[in-house]
Amino acid sequence: MIWTLLILVLAIALYMFGGKYIKSGNKKAGNLEIIMHKGINVIAIILIAGCVCRLWTPTYLVHTNPAILQEMVQNMQAQQEKVKNKEVRKYVKHHMNDMIGDAPIAGNVDAKHTIFLWSDYSCPYCRRVHGELARVLAERDDVRVVLKNFSIHGALSDAPAKAVIAAKIQDNAKAAALDKLLMDKEYFTQEDMKNQAKLPETIHANVMKLAKEAGLDTKQLEADMEGDVVRKELQNVRDLAQRFEISGTPYLIIGDQAFPGAIPYARIIEALK
Repeated sequence: MIWTLLILVLAIALYMFGGKYIKSGNKKAGNLEIIMHKGINVIAIILIAGCVCRLWTPTYLVHTNPAILQEMVQNMQAQQEKVKNKEVRKYVKHHMNDMIGDAPIAGNVDAKHTIFLWSDYSCPYCRRVHGELARVLAERDDVRVVLKNFSIHGALSDAPAKAVIAAKIQDNAKAAALDKLLMDKEYFTQEDMKNQAKLPETIHANVMKLAKEAGLDTKQLEADMEGDVVRKELQNVRDLAQRFEISGTPYLIIGDQAFPGAIPYARIIEALK
């Protein structure tokens, strides 16, 4: 701002007095002097116009018409989303099976339409989108949800994420049932949070109770949770999250579109079209 004001003052001075420094021995100014004088005036006018625009534009955008800034941001986001969706479409088309990996699947496993869901069981927004997706699956048998369990909240996330992946080794339907129980019920309390030292152990025990309710062999489940299949799938989740620049949950890929955040039922249905 200071430099802009300084240049503006100099430009005005140049316009007003710049011609006086062009002297001639003749009483009549030659063509060269006239051209130089006009050139100085043009340069001065350009500098003045540039400085005025630089000083006036921020005031206009911030105070007079801030809606333009919002529109600019929206357009920029839309352009970025378009580019990202193009990359997603290309990758999903060629790597569908690799993306599914060993992930549990909710809904019809052979469905025509696939939704990839990155979620964390301790995330309240994930619970919200889980309800919207459950509504979709209840109404349509041509949709499946591939559950990419993104363990990002430490002890609150690790046991449930591993358990649902390991549950698929026994039975995919039971894995989906455990996923539903973990999303619909509270598997830890505020009282549990008070004892951080025992929190992983407490959450593990609570998850096993829900696993038993889902009809799983909990002894086998505990063994599988520490096995290669679970490690491989968790790495797959992280690798894909890095590829698609997923920094939080929930995150959905529906067809060839990416949706960060908890989108509503109507938007899911629209994306499936």
